[in-house]
Amino acid sequence: MNDRFNRFGLIHLSRCRYATRPFIRKWVRIDPELKMIYQISSHELSQIIRIPQQKAQILLQDLHNSQLKKKILEESRDFHIITIVDEYYPAMLNTIKDAPIVLYGAGNLGLLQKQPMLSVIGTRNPSNEAFGKLSFTVTPLIDAKWVIVSGMARGVDSMAHRLTLERKGNTIAVLGSGFHSIYPKEHIPLYQQIVRKGLVLSEYPPDQPPQKFHFPERNRIISGLTMGTLVIEAMQKSGTMITVDQALDQGRDVFAVPGNPLIKQCTGCNEIIQDGAKLIQSAEDIYTEWNYYFQDDIELFNK
Repeated sequence: MNDRFNRFGLIHLSRCRYATRPFIRKWVRIDPELKMIYQISSHELSQIIRIPQQKAQILLQDLHNSQLKKKILEESRDFHIITIVDEYYPAMLNTIKDAPIVLYGAGNLGLLQKQPMLSVIGTRNPSNEAFGKLSFTVTPLIDAKWVIVSGMARGVDSMAHRLTLERKGNTIAVLGSGFHSIYPKEHIPLYQQIVRKGLVLSEYPPDQPPQKFHFPERNRIISGLTMGTLVIEAMQKSGTMITVDQALDQGRDVFAVPGNPLIKQCTGCNEIIQDGAKLIQSAEDIYTEWNYYFQDDIELFNK
């Protein structure tokens, strides 16, 4: 599936209603070149994949929609469109369960090939101590040119991106919406800055507004892009903890900065440390954990 026609077919199919990721994976096993799906009837499709004929009819209606094809071509001029069959699809992400089939990118696509990468996440309502924790633990990694990945949400996420940009480092933001519907809206300037100096990714088409379920989905990409996730602050029941669960499910390392047990924003970090997450007191703790993989960076850090 490396020729241009099939690559476009994969992007096109991903934009059709009811063409879920499980559906696409099933269909690609049946029709690897994505030719048959353009030729069959809705009745045949519903029989092969076992979906209601009404859904099959809507899916095929989108697949034969010339305006949708035109729209995808226009978007490909404004944004990067990366498919799971492309050689520059991030290798780490391709190892996770339910990896995105198509990603949209704005900015420096070369960051996807850089290592090491670290996901940095935390609460949307950080304590007064959060930025100090973030700066102390992450600044040496930024200066060593690690790629800092986060979700451009309020709070710790946006702090991590801004700190990286201020230090002229490498950062990737993963969104829960398309590029024309930045959420939260006050982060539009941050989005524009990351596009100029880093990379923004989304598995949602540019015109897709944010939906509540997008953010837990988005979190699997944040953790999946990297070998490990660092939690700066988190409450016990939060979106941050969902990302931690996904990182663990993906076999990734989880690091956490401990905090005052009387501050609610620290309770999640303290809990996951109790459960086995690596306690982080400085950037050196992360370097030490990964020294086998990134020995050159360790030596740079120790100079």
